[in-house]
Amino acid sequence: MLGKKVPAVTFRTRVRDEAVGGPNPFRWQDVTSDDYFKGKKVVLFSLPGAFTPTCSTYQLPDFEKLAGEFRALGIDEIYCLSVNDAFVMNAWAKGQNLENVKVIPDGSGEFTRKMGMLVAKDNLGFGMRSWRYAAVINDGLVEQWFEEEGYSDNCESDPYGVSSPQNILENLKARVAA
Repeated sequence: MLGKKVPAVTFRTRVRDEAVGGPNPFRWQDVTSDDYFKGKKVVLFSLPGAFTPTCSTYQLPDFEKLAGEFRALGIDEIYCLSVNDAFVMNAWAKGQNLENVKVIPDGSGEFTRKMGMLVAKDNLGFGMRSWRYAAVINDGLVEQWFEEEGYSDNCESDPYGVSSPQNILENLKARVAA
């Protein structure tokens, strides 16, 4: 994965637009991989599903809390990606009171598949989802890779640690010190 360019994908997102009016003032907006990654240094973390326990209790809230430390190390954006649609991702972001982390809906799993991280989670009733991983991406190129061990379809466990914000921060700090 190191040195690999992120796949060129168009994400179907929903954005707030007061011009739409009514009780649900959102419109569809296509956002490309270049829109998210070109000319920026970002942390991307991907997880099995919005609203799931590890993701909602630890990973996403900790990235949100530690965003200032990431910015101090030159990270422009922190993105959370999941194989969920824009409605689910936006509801989750709202429920988590996100201000620093931006969510990316990979509803069809195209980006996740092209990253080589799509796995079956039928044992949990999920269908195809993302394996838990994170990456530091600089101008669209993977600079650092953090993949949880045990990558497999219908994995009985949900490993979490390698892709934690604490571990990524430690690695970024070590690079700065080197």
